[in-house]
This record gives sequence, structure tokens and C-alpha cells, in this order.
Amino acid sequence: MKNNSKKSESKIQSQKSSIFTSNNKDNAECLVLKTAGYPFDFELMENALEITDKRLFEQYARDQWLGMEVASGTYLFDQKIIPDFAFKVVSIKPENSIISEDTKINIIIEKNKESTLKSTKSNIKLSDIIGQANAKNKIKVIEKFLKEPESFGVWAPKNVLFYGSPGTGKTMLVKGLAGEVDVPLYLVKATSLIGEHVGDAASKIHDLFEKASKNSPSIIFIDEIDAIALHRSFQALRGDVSEIVNALLTEMDGIEENESVITICATNNPSSLDNAIRSRFEEEIEFKLPEDDERKEIFKRNIETLPLECDADIDKLVKLSKNMSGRDIKEKILKTALHHAIANDKDIVDMKDIDYAVKSSKIKTSTVKGMFE
Repeated sequence: MKNNSKKSESKIQSQKSSIFTSNNKDNAECLVLKTAGYPFDFELMENALEITDKRLFEQYARDQWLGMEVASGTYLFDQKIIPDFAFKVVSIKPENSIISEDTKINIIIEKNKESTLKSTKSNIKLSDIIGQANAKNKIKVIEKFLKEPESFGVWAPKNVLFYGSPGTGKTMLVKGLAGEVDVPLYLVKATSLIGEHVGDAASKIHDLFEKASKNSPSIIFIDEIDAIALHRSFQALRGDVSEIVNALLTEMDGIEENESVITICATNNPSSLDNAIRSRFEEEIEFKLPEDDERKEIFKRNIETLPLECDADIDKLVKLSKNMSGRDIKEKILKTALHHAIANDKDIVDMKDIDYAVKSSKIKTSTVKGMFE
């Protein structure tokens, strides 16, 4: 027991001796830690740790490790309230930099890892998706990379942003891409990464990328990224945003190698994103509302799958549905019309049902002369 204690003291002393090292070293921008526990166990010691206030912990950690040079994979030992309790350095940016008064310190709390992060196998192919020719063309690079990741080397794509109106097929295209190359797809709503306690969000983000990396090549798709990666001007409204943004930056920068993992994020409003997050996307791909010929094909394909016959003039429907997304056409027009027909014991969906759906949807549509005659 005494020998172990001396070794621990020796390591701590060697760490302390690195304080105020070379002036040529950069100051750390962001440090991510996770609890590692004590270097040995006995009955009176608990390796679990609960941190209730991130700012307090950040100040507490910065005060005792100020001026210390740190590298990823090393350990920092507490010397105040819980002496010899270890924290592993998950990442530090830049590498081998010095903790300063401005260093952001995030903590990951390891919890019961009955992980809810499960990959999805997609049966959708790119050919199943109507329209978005520009987006399809641009993701060819990602498709080729996922098929032959070793051929790209340092030129591999990593982070891509999809943006555009709701219902234009951003999620569908990701599913089509995953189905085309047959790789695991991690579909995540951004709000699901927000935790109840300090450190939860950083832990969830780290776990997500770690799992995707272990099952690479793979795709991570974070929908509604603006819900968590808000622009700096909005961050005062949400105390956990800084923690989430820093955790995302760490993973997107690849400080820990996430080889053969493509991160695709989606938003309806790219201008609301944090500038640092937005700068990490190599490409921003716009999704547009469908043109006339694309809406016609959307109507045709969906009408074929209706459980009732449909007696509707598709050309009129195309004109009526100008400025509608594919999802609006399916969910607000065809589904509502179908349900209206069923509720009225009809065997056919007709233009009266379509009229009812249009009025119920409250979507501004184009007026077509003689539409419901």
C-alpha cells in the first residue's frame, strides 16, 4: 500500500514539475476530461463521482491545474477535496498545450452504458428519392469514400451540412446513402444529446462518436443541429450550449481519430448555427422544394400505395401543390384526403377529399381554375 502511494506521489510530482514550462507552448482552448477513479480500490473508496455544477467544477479544476502542460491520454489527479482521484484527458486542443485561465474544461461522467445508441440498417436506395439532383451529385464523394475509405488518405470527407426547408428529404437522402453503401447509420435528434446533469451532453456526444468509430465505416446524422449548436449570441439563453458546442468541436475536429466516420448534420436555418461549428463543415448542401415534374412523380408514387383507389387529376394537383415539400404532399394532402374518404365510408379518394385536405392543411397553395369542378 505504501509503495503504491509513493508511486502515485511521484507521478503527481512529475506532473507538477511541468507547470510553467516552455513559454513557446500554446495555451489550451478546450480540455475534455472523464472520471477514471482511484489508482487502487478498497472498501471505503467510491469511484463514482457526481458533478452538479459545471462552472464550479471548471473553476475548481482550472485553479489546481493552472499552468500544467497536458496531452491526450494522460491523467490529472485531484489534490484538494478528493486527493488522488484521477481524471483522464480525453482530448485537449491544441495537443500538448498549457491550461490557462481561459481554458474551457468539460467533464464526461461515465454512467451505466446500457446504450440507447443503436445503428440503423437502411433499405432505402438513392434511386428511391425523387428530385434533389444537386444534393445527390454532391454526396457521390461520400458514397465513394464509404466504399473505399483507405483510398482517400488525409483527403477524406468528414463533416457535411444539409440545409433547406422542412420536409425536403434531408433525412431520406441520408438513409438512401447508407442503404446504397450498406453501412451503419446513427440517426440522432439533436435534442436527444441534451442531458439532465452537467457533463451528460459531452458524455452522450463522446459515446455516439466512439460507437460509430468502432463500427466504421459509418454515418452519423444529427438532425436539427441548430437546437444544440446555437450561435454565440444565443448561448446566454441556454447554459449547456457551450458544453455541447465544445464537445461537438472536439469530435468533429478529429482530435480523437474517428476514421471512416462521416458526420452529416441537418438544419432548416444555417444562419442560427454557432460559427465555430459551421466552419467545420467542408460543404453545405442545399435542399430545395420540388419542381413541377418532381411533385408529379411524388404524387404518382404515393397514390400507387394508397389502400383506396384515387380519382384525382394529377396535373391539377401539381399546380395546387406549388411551394409544398414532399412531406407536405404525402402527410397533409394525400393522407388527410385518404382518412377523410375512409371516415365517410367511401371506396374512392376523389377531389372533394383533396379539397378537404387542402383546407385543413392551412398551407398557402396556388389557386387553380376549375380545381374542384
